[in-house]
Amino acid sequence: MTRMTKTGTKTRGGRMAVVGALGLASVALAAAPAFAKGSVEITAPHTAQAGKTFTVTAHGDDDASQYLQICLENHSGGQAWQRLTCGTVVDVGADAQVTAHVKAAHSGVLQYRAVVYGLLTPDDRHPIRQRTSAPATVNVR
Repeated sequence: MTRMTKTGTKTRGGRMAVVGALGLASVALAAAPAFAKGSVEITAPHTAQAGKTFTVTAHGDDDASQYLQICLENHSGGQAWQRLTCGTVVDVGADAQVTAHVKAAHSGVLQYRAVVYGLLTPDDRHPIRQRTSAPATVNVR
């Protein structure tokens, strides 16, 4: 709705503000990045006996890369994370999996995590870390 001012010109400030806000919102939505979808899960026992073997498994997926590989890492005490083992390279449509059979040498607390890496080719020498699981803790008695 327009109205006349004292000078005889029409004011359309409200309508122009609404049109400008809608235009700005549509540009912002179009420029928003798309987020990759994926997940990673790790399974380990809560407790284990020293000298016995236990199994740690992980699986994960991510649609940001053409090929995927999942690796298990472990650490105990104040040490840095160390790679334990890696699964085979799979195409993006498949679920990456890895299994490790670990023999606990002594008592203490061990932590494991799974890391999903994205690769451009099946033999890519520079994988990119896509996802990391939360640590799974195993109490060895």
